[in-house]
Amino acid sequence: MIMLGLLALFSFFDLIQELDTLGRGDYGINKMLVFVLLSIPGHIYEVVPVAVLVGMMYSLGTLARNSELIVMRVSGLSIIDIGWILIKIGLLFTIITFFVGELITPFSEKMAQRMRIQATDSVIAQDFKTGLWVKDGRSFVNVETVLPDASLMNIHIYEFDENFRLRSISDAKNGAFEDERWRLSDVTQTKFNTFKKIQSNNVQVQFFNEANWKSLIRPELLNVLLVAPEKMSAWNLYSFINHLETNKQKTTRYQVALWAKMIYPLACMVMVVLALPFGFLQQRSGGTSTKIFIGVMLGVVYQIMNRVFIHLGVLNDWPPLMSAIIPTILFLIAGLSMLFIVERR
Repeated sequence: MIMLGLLALFSFFDLIQELDTLGRGDYGINKMLVFVLLSIPGHIYEVVPVAVLVGMMYSLGTLARNSELIVMRVSGLSIIDIGWILIKIGLLFTIITFFVGELITPFSEKMAQRMRIQATDSVIAQDFKTGLWVKDGRSFVNVETVLPDASLMNIHIYEFDENFRLRSISDAKNGAFEDERWRLSDVTQTKFNTFKKIQSNNVQVQFFNEANWKSLIRPELLNVLLVAPEKMSAWNLYSFINHLETNKQKTTRYQVALWAKMIYPLACMVMVVLALPFGFLQQRSGGTSTKIFIGVMLGVVYQIMNRVFIHLGVLNDWPPLMSAIIPTILFLIAGLSMLFIVERR
């Protein structure tokens, strides 16, 4: 119930944000609502730990108000025994979070962005004004436009030799991925023959109606333009990291996102540990509404810390694992410390 309430809130914010785009191209109310619905799995992935924390605090607060937790303790259950029972519930939500983040969110996010781009008659946002630049082995590739179906328009391929001398420039109007290779159309290729002596024929220009281009660049890698690294699947992140490492490019942001994908679902069990001590606080220490408010604030603090440490890790080149795990470790230590204090009382 807590999660449904949070999802309704986030969907309402998405709806308000999309009103600025309403009416642009073919982007009407129906498609706007579909976009908001397709964004829900991404919000589920984000709010599950917070929902577990708030829901657990509410449930434990209700049990404490009815003195049921005291009866459990008198019956022989220790705090550790109760904790193990609740951690099993947290493990269930961990599995749900991992499943949604790996199988549903990347697919729904990609569909939402593609639908929005097609409806608004836009193209995928590029990294530079001149378009997308990608290093592919000894070549540098410039694509002015990437369409939502991963087809390319206005492609420029600059190929260098082992001494970093320009060998050729290939310009193509269109490109589509077929049979494990890119099929280019309307290709103009300019070759530079490197001689020690200047000759008149050191530049050759050829034109092809169609040409095949073998490249490490694949449509799956172009999905990075549609889906933020934090919402990509772990497998796509791993594949893209390998591509960047092959081309000797920086991978910190994607490595941090990959480790965050592995660790974030475990936050559900950490939130169970954090919520457990609040069930044993005396009623005079605060009612159920107070505990819910505290739970919401702790959840917000966790999300903020998660984002801050991820950005700090990328900016300062911290070890990716450390950047992704520190907030979760801090909250786990806080929960265990409070459990220790409650047990001593």
